[in-house]
Formats: sequence, C-alpha cells, structure tokens
Amino acid sequence: MPELPEVEIVARRLGAQLEGAEVESALAPGMVALKTVDPPLSALVGRTITGTRRVGKMPVVRFSASPTDDYGELELLVHLMSAGRLQAFDKRASLRDRASRVLIRLADGRELRLREFGSKQRAWAKLLRAGEVERDEMVATLGPEAWPTPPLADFARAIDQPRHLHPLLRDQRTIAGIGRQWVDEILWEARLSPFKKGSELDAEEVERLYAALHVLGDAIDHYEQVIGDELPNKMPLPLKVHKQEGKPCPRCGTTIEAVYFAEHQTNYCPAEQTGGRVLKDRRLSRLLK
Repeated sequence: MPELPEVEIVARRLGAQLEGAEVESALAPGMVALKTVDPPLSALVGRTITGTRRVGKMPVVRFSASPTDDYGELELLVHLMSAGRLQAFDKRASLRDRASRVLIRLADGRELRLREFGSKQRAWAKLLRAGEVERDEMVATLGPEAWPTPPLADFARAIDQPRHLHPLLRDQRTIAGIGRQWVDEILWEARLSPFKKGSELDAEEVERLYAALHVLGDAIDHYEQVIGDELPNKMPLPLKVHKQEGKPCPRCGTTIEAVYFAEHQTNYCPAEQTGGRVLKDRRLSRLLK
C-alpha cells in the first residue's frame, strides 16, 4: 500500500506534470471506484488542473472553477488502497483496460489515470467542492500528520494508549500517513518492540519514537533523487527491515525476523527491539487487528 512518502512524491510529480492542463473529458470505467455523484465527474470538463496535495495517505488533485456551473473549485480525493496507482500518461487508455478505475482525459492528449491491479477493487475517488475534503469522513478523523512531524507534545498525547505500537501507529486516527511498511522502519529506527504498548513508553522512549519519524522525510528525499519526472509502476522503496526477514540487521548483523498475521507481516531485529527474544507467530491472534 502506498504510504505517506510514496503519496507525497506522487502528489509532487503529478503537480509538476499537470498543473495548467485543461480537462477534455472524465470517465469512470470502474463504477465502484467513484464514491460521489454530486458534483458529477462530467463537471471536470473545461476545468484546469491547478495543483496537487496530500492528506495522510491520500493524494488530492485540485481543479479550477468553471463559468458554466456553480460548483466552484473542485478537488478529487483519491485513496489508492493496497494496489492503486495515480499516474499521468502521454497516451490514452482503451476503455477495455481493466485496470483503469477513473480516466481524466486532457486537452493536450495526455491522461490522468487511477489504476488498480489485482482482483480486489478497493481504490476509490471522491469529487468534492473546495473545502469539503477536510470535512470528508476519511479526512476529518485523521490524526496529526506524521510528516512534517507534529509537535512532540501532540505526538506524545496521540500515542498514550494501551495498544501495541504496531497497530497503534498504523491507525490513521492516531497519526496520519504510516502503514505496514513504514511502521516497521520507524520501530526499528527507535529500537522498540512492535508489541510494546504506547502507554508503557517512558519519556526517553517517546522521544526516540518521535525522532524516528525522520525516516519518512528521508524516504521522500530518496525518491526525489531517484525518481524522474514520470512515476514508476513500482516505487524503489528504501527499506531496511520490512520484508527483509532472513537478512542481517543493518546495524548489528542479527538476523531480521518476521511475525506473520492473517494478511500481512511485521519485521524486526530481536537483538535491538525485543531483548533477543524471537516473537511467536500470531496469525490467529485477535490482538493485531
């Protein structure tokens, strides 16, 4: 699933590519992907893309007002879920392209395309009036953004909960933008067990965890250096521990271990995060939901 660093670079690259482009037509071949009906997607016709931004793990595309309706400025809020991609293409997709969920065709021949791979169609988009994005239920319930980092006091309050750090930090209501891959990296950087509870952290551990959020900014800097003007289908993830089980820890050389869940896994260094203890498989545990 694209997380904060990946969505941030998507928003930056699309903004640089598409700002000023006029919309010629807008279609939603994947009907289940479009979650709003008013304004209709056709309201984008004739509007100009004025920029892009990110909220949590969701990219937002902004469009100008139109003299032909009263909707004013519009924004397309997109959730990529686990397999979605929001990309610009020089050539237009065939309507038979099964991966395409939303197609925004531009007057210059290019196309902004929401695509999703795999059998599960979970990526979605909402076309909203300016100002409605922050009131949308998916956005209004977000915790503080993980990057740029919030004030330490706000972060400390947010994580002061009797929940394991791994699901706590992935909960977008706690802090926005962190998912399964970057929570592993943050906890490894902070040398904290994924199963230590937020309310059990002492002041020094809270500060270590807070400082570890820098890995998100580091990842964005990495993408700025290695990704060109066009977004790749697969991001060059700079991961040190996530899905690196069996490899040596980059700091101490201990073998990276994994704990498997029903649908995902977490990776950690036993020597640095769990006092040398290899954690049991929790595939059937309800504690990690």
